Amino acid sequence: MTRRETMSLEQAPDEVKLAVDLIMLLENHDIAPQTVLAALEIVRNDYLRKLAEAEQ
Repeated sequence: MTRRETMSLEQAPDEVKLAVDLIMLLENHDIAPQTVLAALEIVRNDYLRKLAEAEQ
């Protein structure tokens, strides 16, 4: 990442920072795209459940 990109990332919303971190982690571990997408669906469903519980 260039210095300019790093500065832009520092000012980015938290969800963008998290997404970049996750992408880097997954790419560094050379995980197959279909495995990543399946895992993300599990994570998404878990957090949707947590959000629904918190709203009750």
